[in-house]
Amino acid sequence: MPPTPLELTTLGHRIRHQRLAHGYTLDELGAKVGVAGSQLSLIENGKREPKLSLLQAIAHATGAEVAELLSNEPPNRRAALEIELERAQSSSVFRQLGIAPVKVTKGMPDETIESILGLHRELQRREREAIATPEEARRANTELRLKMRELDNYLPEIEKLAEKQLKSAGHVSGALTHRTVSIMAEKLGFELIYANDLPHSTRSVTDLEHGRIYLPPASIPGGHGLRSMALQAMAHRLLGHKRPTDYADFLQQRLEINYYAACCLMPETASVAFLQQAKKDRNLAVEDFRDAFGVTHEAAGMRLTNLATRHLGIRLHFLRVDGSGAITRVYENDDLPLPMDVTGAVDGQAACRKFSARAAFGEQNRTTEHYQYTDTPAGTYWCSTQTGTTSAGEFSITVGVPFDDARWFRGRETQKRATSTCPDESCCRRAPGDVAERWSGKAWPSARVHMQMFSPLPRGAFPGVDDNEVYDFLDRHA
Repeated sequence: MPPTPLELTTLGHRIRHQRLAHGYTLDELGAKVGVAGSQLSLIENGKREPKLSLLQAIAHATGAEVAELLSNEPPNRRAALEIELERAQSSSVFRQLGIAPVKVTKGMPDETIESILGLHRELQRREREAIATPEEARRANTELRLKMRELDNYLPEIEKLAEKQLKSAGHVSGALTHRTVSIMAEKLGFELIYANDLPHSTRSVTDLEHGRIYLPPASIPGGHGLRSMALQAMAHRLLGHKRPTDYADFLQQRLEINYYAACCLMPETASVAFLQQAKKDRNLAVEDFRDAFGVTHEAAGMRLTNLATRHLGIRLHFLRVDGSGAITRVYENDDLPLPMDVTGAVDGQAACRKFSARAAFGEQNRTTEHYQYTDTPAGTYWCSTQTGTTSAGEFSITVGVPFDDARWFRGRETQKRATSTCPDESCCRRAPGDVAERWSGKAWPSARVHMQMFSPLPRGAFPGVDDNEVYDFLDRHA
């Protein structure tokens, strides 16, 4: 894995430290190692990654070890201050201010850098305080997102478990039927029952004593909602889940049961065969994947994130964005620049207005996917977006890939292109100067309050639900 910009910065500082310790100018050391002084300057400033042979030559010329040059520790206090400042000035919290970063010069006193760093630390502290109420859940969710990113959103053990259960129930191919889901429940000792009076805070209730899984009858007509809820309820038993002990445990369990349900609805073997053929035909499309297995567009998009990197060699991103522009579900392993708070949380943040995920709301035809290329500070991305509407309002589902991988997807020929410079607020969050001046002090918008911000997760016997309602429900149906 190539070094990150901050690692290159540390490497550059260590090379500079060795050069100055031996009294060499850039040109003098460059002559000894066979490169121009200007090239050496780029390396010292963390702008270019040196080859191993050049590192060995620098180490030999300065009497240092290569391992010493590659150490992640700054060589001295001054270097540590400069590296910390660079890290602070590259954070999304600072970049959102739209303030030009301070350029450190050789003559700048350490005390000046420390003073600037003090301001950055206070900025970070205030940002942390601003999200203190839901902090535990947000941090746990962020940690889980990063963990799944490292795994390419792929959990092989759950994939194998789902295939085993499907085979046991006699499922061979095609969309998973409600009847097959009932057979899977029966093999685990459960009966699926539809109840009109489920507790309002639950999606399903499992009666372990009598072997029943209660589901809402509203889910019966078509769709995959009923199948998914039943499979999730079964997954708790198959995966040996116990009562969650904290937010992290609760979120991990939710992820695993959702993953199991997705594996059953869109089995790995059949899904990979479908996707590999579509890639071979250069005709990958979420809508085709969706229709082949009888699931929602969102389910197909998320399932693609489980399989595309591991089986197709494609890195990608997924976004669900509501009508207000807030990100409600997210996954990426393709380095798409996403808005995030000081904890690294992305959920709830506003997506860039230039992204297809928001631009698609303005399209007249919403019956098919919309395609767009977007130039960002991290490169160009191709995206497909499908919009929809629920009782809660509009939403969009976006799946996108880096430019080079667009060649495998339908819609790559689109001429629609946009440019995003987010998280720089001048991109789409800050009003133009003349407009701001025109309305400053002359307008007072009333903000919409999202009630979920006041609703912490209950910590009863069943985290996230009303215990009294659940027990009362079971008493009535026992």
